[in-house]
Amino acid sequence: QVQLVESGGGLVQPGGSLRLSCAASGSIFSIYHMNWYRQAPGKQRDLVARITSGGSTNYADSVKGRFTISRDNAKKTVYLQMNSLLPEDTAVYYCNAEWGGRMYWGQGTQVTVSS
Repeated sequence: QVQLVESGGGLVQPGGSLRLSCAASGSIFSIYHMNWYRQAPGKQRDLVARITSGGSTNYADSVKGRFTISRDNAKKTVYLQMNSLLPEDTAVYYCNAEWGGRMYWGQGTQVTVSS
């Protein structure tokens, strides 16, 4: 299993950028598929981006061209670079690791996009 801790959230203006980080410990990080989810108040938790153990990436249509997911296996860290942020990107962002039918979650980090 892995333990996940997110960081990098905060308040930004529309059009701004943030980079979220998710630090993993307690397991062999490189074998896990890594995902970023987000959840706005009263809304469903949705998948934003994923990167597989082999490095393949996928994005929700709403963030394509604006967000980039990456991983550094040596540092056991996954990143979400968020550019051209919109108010509708406001949510709690959660890091997720999956392998063998199991899912592990971080506690989330708040991202607020507002002027």
